[in-house]
Amino acid sequence: MGDVLKGFLDLFTSFNGIFYLSAFLAGSIPFGYILAKTVGKVDIKKAGSGNIGATNVLRVLKQKDPSLAKKLGALTLFLDAIKGVIVLLIAMFMGASDDTLWAIAVFAVLGHCYSIFLNFEGGKGVATSFGVLLVLIPKVALIALAVWLVVAKTTKISSLAAILALISVIISSKFLYSDGLPGIHSFAPLYIILFIVFYKHIPNIKRLILKEEGRVI
Repeated sequence: MGDVLKGFLDLFTSFNGIFYLSAFLAGSIPFGYILAKTVGKVDIKKAGSGNIGATNVLRVLKQKDPSLAKKLGALTLFLDAIKGVIVLLIAMFMGASDDTLWAIAVFAVLGHCYSIFLNFEGGKGVATSFGVLLVLIPKVALIALAVWLVVAKTTKISSLAAILALISVIISSKFLYSDGLPGIHSFAPLYIILFIVFYKHIPNIKRLILKEEGRVI
């Protein structure tokens, strides 16, 4: 047991381990929950869909103050996207390998979706995923953003836009990087991120099939 604990501590005090832990902790910061609670005076975990992301911040606060809802929704979106990016950029500056950078991306998304500050509950990971992918595979991320914008604008259904954007990531990454992701020649970390986000959207997918999914108006 002592050797296992020592090995665990060694992992998270090593160069890579510090970045993995930092990415998970940064990803875990529930900006939407904090902003809605402190500025909007609303517990979004108990309102709307119960999600801590920008969509629910916008949906819930719009009932009280549409102007504030847009501001906090946009700020939540930005902060959720940037929190993984910051750790990635620091790691890149310090010479981390491509394998390490992709692991950092996975841990940032995991942190957002299973926040240590919310008893391992969290958001759906769309904004955080976009942020890390924008750094690591910008062309794919921008294609996904374009798909998300078009679908969100035409349908007003955030979850549908997110799901189709994720599908576009799979297709475009395969098309642009036939031999695997740059630097690691594998799609494994990208598929892990996509699986996490798809998994978090299962309730939305069920509501979409039943035509019960709410719109962001």
